[in-house]
Amino acid sequence: MSDIELSGITKTYPRGAAPAVRDVSLTVADGEFFVLLGPSGCGKTTLLRAIAGLEHPDAGTIRLGDRDVTGSAPRQRDLAMVFQGYAVFPHLTVYDNIGFGLSMRHEPKAEIDARVREAAGLLQLDDLLERYPSALSGGQRQRVAVARAIAVRPSVLLMDEPLSNLDALLRLTFRSDLKQLAKELNTTIVYVTHDQVEALSLGDRIAVMRAGEIVQCGTPMEVYDRPATRFVGAFIGTPPMNFLPVTISRDGGRAVGRLGEHAIRVPDWISGDTVLAGIRAENLAASTTEVPDAMPGRVRVVEPLGSQLLVTVAVGSEIVKLLTPNDFPAADDQRLWMTVADDKVRWFSPDDERELTEERATSAV
Repeated sequence: MSDIELSGITKTYPRGAAPAVRDVSLTVADGEFFVLLGPSGCGKTTLLRAIAGLEHPDAGTIRLGDRDVTGSAPRQRDLAMVFQGYAVFPHLTVYDNIGFGLSMRHEPKAEIDARVREAAGLLQLDDLLERYPSALSGGQRQRVAVARAIAVRPSVLLMDEPLSNLDALLRLTFRSDLKQLAKELNTTIVYVTHDQVEALSLGDRIAVMRAGEIVQCGTPMEVYDRPATRFVGAFIGTPPMNFLPVTISRDGGRAVGRLGEHAIRVPDWISGDTVLAGIRAENLAASTTEVPDAMPGRVRVVEPLGSQLLVTVAVGSEIVKLLTPNDFPAADDQRLWMTVADDKVRWFSPDDERELTEERATSAV
């Protein structure tokens, strides 16, 4: 295995108006499953290709373990890559596809056979080794592509949206298999996706990218529970985090918040006249009868999701989405009262849309 260290990586394409990747620095620990997450065009694949040696950065350095590989060719980096497309050879059997990289290295036939069967066993392909790709399903072809990558026993495995061409059920199945495989591989993995569910379920850590920069890096629950910016809170989560504008007044040094006509608790350490309250849909408790100090609203839409209902509520001029049990008696145009625990509210600056914390507020004084 190897750790990966990127320092100040910048990449600009000749006709690009702005850098595809801008001054990115990060460290991926030895043996870590690290996910690069972000919308299309944010630079995550460019960053992955720079690690692979398929793109040469305009600035910055790339280290794999104790080696500076910034100028090294891909074959000199001891890594393997799984692409979005299956990229399996149609004229080769599953066995020969898995062993292709080993054959190119001129490994002994006995070693190739042992590694092919080992990789096939990990990906549950033992019974398919004599088949050709045309006789395989999409999920099986993707398994072949992964098996081919791990058969060469790379110190780093790079994966570029490998599940995006699979249907929903196959993605779910393959995702759980991939998580189990990662535990057995003893390999550093960098995984690119735009799917926040994949990122949360697979990664040991997630780096959220936007416009060529990393805006937050942390464990899945750190990124989900404490988004560093409004963008992260809106990008991660289904539905996205609710953001409500709150006006603040002072009563003897105590902060008093109002959302329209409704009072809302605001920590005393928050300064300024306005703030954004970020609330996850699952952290709102709803009642069809009036509750003291609850936030009133009127139901706009009720969407059954099976085990839950997704309820869209109008609170004055703002729209709030919340999740309720599937037997909750919600109906269009119904009055609702919503409450949330104080420790579940996240506060964001309306100016730079970054999360506000007591530590940040104290240091700014």
